[in-house]
Amino acid sequence: MTEPTISQLQPMPGDWQRALAVVADPDDLEYGCAAAIAAWTDAGREVSYVLATRGEAGIDTLDPARCGPLREREQRASAAVVGVSEVAFLDHADGVIEYGPALRRDIAAAIRRHRPELVITLNHRDTWGGTAWNTPDHVAVGRATLDAAGDAGNRWIFPELTEQGLQPWDGVRWVAVVGSASPTHAVDATPGLERAVRSLLEHRTYIEALTDEDPETYARTLLTGFAEETGKRFGNRPAVAFEVFPR
Repeated sequence: MTEPTISQLQPMPGDWQRALAVVADPDDLEYGCAAAIAAWTDAGREVSYVLATRGEAGIDTLDPARCGPLREREQRASAAVVGVSEVAFLDHADGVIEYGPALRRDIAAAIRRHRPELVITLNHRDTWGGTAWNTPDHVAVGRATLDAAGDAGNRWIFPELTEQGLQPWDGVRWVAVVGSASPTHAVDATPGLERAVRSLLEHRTYIEALTDEDPETYARTLLTGFAEETGKRFGNRPAVAFEVFPR
C-alpha cells in the first residue's frame, strides 16, 4: 500500500529583524524552538524572551520559594547559549495563569516595549494533537499572545499603557506558534541544533527531577528526534516547525 504524500512545510518568513518569544514557563522554548532561535541570532536578528511565570510550581521536591529563583537562573543561562540576552518575567503564578485582560495587557505591554515584527509563542490549543492534553498555562499564554499582538496596536485597548509611555505598536506581521499539531512553516535546525541541546541542558535541575535518564542523553535524543521528524516535511533537513498566523 502506498504511503500518503507528506505535505511539505514552507520556509519561515525571513524579512524581519526583531522577534519576541512569549511563553508560560522556563524551558518552554528549549523543547524544540531554541535551534531556530540560535540560527536567527547568528544571522544578526534580535530575539527577546518574556515568560509569564518563573516555573516555581514545576518541581515537586522543591518549595516554590526556592524553585522560582533557581529556574529563573537556569532560564537566563539557557537563553544566553542561543544568543538571547534579554529575558523578562511577568510574575504570574505558575500553574494557575488566567486568560483575560490582565494577561493580555501584560503581553501587549511587552510587545509595545520590544516592537517586534515576529512574535513567537507555544501551542495554545487544548491538546498537542490527539489526546495528549496541554496545560492550562500554555493554553492561556498562547491565546493571550495571539490576542495581544492585535491589542498592542490599538491605542484604545489598555490606554493606560500609552499613559505609561508605551506607544501603540502595530508592526507585528506574524505570530508563530511552536508545538502546534498543525504546522505550516519550518526553520532548518541544523546550524542551531547543538546549541539547542546545550540550551535545554541548562535546565538541569528540572530535567533531573523529570527523568532518571542521563540529562545529555535525554536532551539530545529528544531534540534530535523532534527535528528529524519535522524534517520529513522539510526536505529531509532537521527542522523546527511553526504554525504561522499572519497579521
